[in-house]
Amino acid sequence: MTDLYQSQRAMRQMRRQALQRGVVAILDVGSSKIACLVLRFDGVGDLSEDGSIGSLAGQSGFRVIGAATTRSRGVQFGEISAMQETERAIRTAVQAAQKMAGVRVDHVIACFSGANPRSYGLDAKVDLQDQEVSENEIARVLAACEVPDYGAGREVIHAQPVNFALDNRSGLSDPRGQMGQTLSVDMHMLTVDSSTVQNLMRCIQRCDLELAGIASSAYASGYAALVEDEQELGAACIDMGGGSTSISIFMKKHMIYADAVRMGGDHITSDISMGLGVPMANAERIKTFCGGVHATGADDRDMIDIGGDTGDWEHDRRTVSRAELIGIMRPRVEEILEEVRVRLDAAGFDYLPSQQIVLTGGSSQIMGLDSLASRILGQQVRLGRPLRVHGLPQSATGPGFASAVGLSLFAAHPQDEWWDFEMPVDRYPAHSFRRAFRWFKDNW
Repeated sequence: MTDLYQSQRAMRQMRRQALQRGVVAILDVGSSKIACLVLRFDGVGDLSEDGSIGSLAGQSGFRVIGAATTRSRGVQFGEISAMQETERAIRTAVQAAQKMAGVRVDHVIACFSGANPRSYGLDAKVDLQDQEVSENEIARVLAACEVPDYGAGREVIHAQPVNFALDNRSGLSDPRGQMGQTLSVDMHMLTVDSSTVQNLMRCIQRCDLELAGIASSAYASGYAALVEDEQELGAACIDMGGGSTSISIFMKKHMIYADAVRMGGDHITSDISMGLGVPMANAERIKTFCGGVHATGADDRDMIDIGGDTGDWEHDRRTVSRAELIGIMRPRVEEILEEVRVRLDAAGFDYLPSQQIVLTGGSSQIMGLDSLASRILGQQVRLGRPLRVHGLPQSATGPGFASAVGLSLFAAHPQDEWWDFEMPVDRYPAHSFRRAFRWFKDNW
């Protein structure tokens, strides 16, 4: 725990150095693509550390000066499975983005999906004896949180205070400077498989880059795809990627829960490939241009050319009806959404005052997905694109870039995390993450 605390503090320090130099790269390492954005911070001065996100992403004090994507290699379920292939893909994306930006980049902030995320809710209370709340008191109450025994081979990737209470006044986002008798905190902690994080760190180092920050893509996507009201009142962001589907729940502008389903768009493509007997590249094209999840009478007559390139004329001139294609795609999409439903139920999503669900990620563009999702998830569902940021090329404004854009906002306006405060970290008893939801029920 202490090692991680120190390495997170070191990354924060490195991020400050990168921002002082004015340039940092954002790296979204996914199963289907690796995206790299190069950000320039012009005259930002000392960026706010209060975690506030501007009402317009364009006011965040940076602009995108380079952007590139490349097909991902060596990544499965959001986790690195072949180091050398992933290293080559990262180098390709970073070099192309640097070329467009016309600058060399040394520092990157990265995000990843998968890695079996697990959420915990921690809480603590300390006596103040009528003194003003300062940095020290915040550090003291955060240190008083009892860290659960989250098991070997796991690492804390986020640990954010989501709610402070002074005496009987709850719902405070920042109690510094106020007076009171007792200060209490609710904190959300997210752990992931440490091997995934270590492999990613190692891979980035092998690319001769310095890691200046790391985040879960569930967090980054929610940051970019949820509008301010949704982040405040409560909403879930479902990021449907290629190898996995990330789930994050936000409330009071903080992530309070995250999880992942080890299925995504690549699994739908694979089903089409097997069902129609076509190569994966053909299946991906058919899914993108002709796919859907709702069949109408017209779809029986709408024929799709699934020609191959085997040289066998009879085999290469096949067609299937769109209804048949939908029949292959729909069961897998339903399976992914049913898994998402289970995770949302386990999180206590129904207790939130607003139950908005936002679908984003490359696979969210399947025709009819939003109406199928609202039927299975039983909530208001909308399709989400990332917020607009300065300089973002048109090609990077789609739902598939939600986590890359969210990571840019995270770079510019990091929310307070445990390791931003000087404190001892040596506690290990256990709590259940459901406690994080208790104050939402009590206070709304």
